[in-house]
Amino acid sequence: MAGPNIRKHIQNRIEYAAFRAVAALLRLMPLETAARLSGAGWRLIAPRLRRHARALEHLRLAFPEKTEAERETIARAMWDNLGRTFAEAFHLASFTQPGRIRVENAAALAAFAKRGGVICAPHLGNWELNVIEAARLGANTAGVYQKIKNPLVDAYVLSLRQPLYPGGLVAKTPAAPRQMLRHARAGGTVVQLADLRDARGLCVPFFGRPAPSSPFPAMIARRLGKPLAVSCLMREGEARFVMKFEEIPVPATADSDADIEAATALIQAALERFVREKPEQWMWAHRRWG
Repeated sequence: MAGPNIRKHIQNRIEYAAFRAVAALLRLMPLETAARLSGAGWRLIAPRLRRHARALEHLRLAFPEKTEAERETIARAMWDNLGRTFAEAFHLASFTQPGRIRVENAAALAAFAKRGGVICAPHLGNWELNVIEAARLGANTAGVYQKIKNPLVDAYVLSLRQPLYPGGLVAKTPAAPRQMLRHARAGGTVVQLADLRDARGLCVPFFGRPAPSSPFPAMIARRLGKPLAVSCLMREGEARFVMKFEEIPVPATADSDADIEAATALIQAALERFVREKPEQWMWAHRRWG
């Protein structure tokens, strides 16, 4: 093993050991205690890091009518939410029990779960939990995830998340879209976080600015004639959430490209409505607009 590879291997091992130690500590605690402690830690440390300034800039562009103090309050609450979400990742099994998630539009979700289709979600509240209720109602959910650079940490985190996806959770690679397309064609449900920047996507409005967005969810729905929906889990108490769910109409005209672009714009408009309702629970620090 070459010198740089040895150093990288050692670094990965150290990071993994530290990560597992934090995970073990958080798993030993009651869920609410772990979430509260992690949220407080992130709120204390993250505002001192570079990404806090990026979050404030995005908040200024999205909410020019708010004061600087109001935007600072939102940003700090965002870090608290992210810290809680981090801790909750080590207690995912707890959220499969009744009482943790309240579904606002349960009848629509139940009908959707029987048909299969595409569900789009934002990084809001705790986005990891979006699949739980759909899977509980019988949807064969599958998704794509972004691999963590450290392969040891990646494998461990995947082992925590994978049980929520009976149809499979696959790494984001050039082959992933074909896998999701096959899954949807076979009657499964594809779940995708749709609020990330897609450099090769379609530029549609998000908070009044062109935002490169993945056309893939709309493309699956339009090509296969599958239902398309948006979903989010908003935090409404100590490790408790309300799930909002609504279907998105997919145009079916002679111009399929225009239909996909229109449906993509409708997805982003719906996600923006969710974010406006709870801006302190969305991930403002990522490069949504480039």
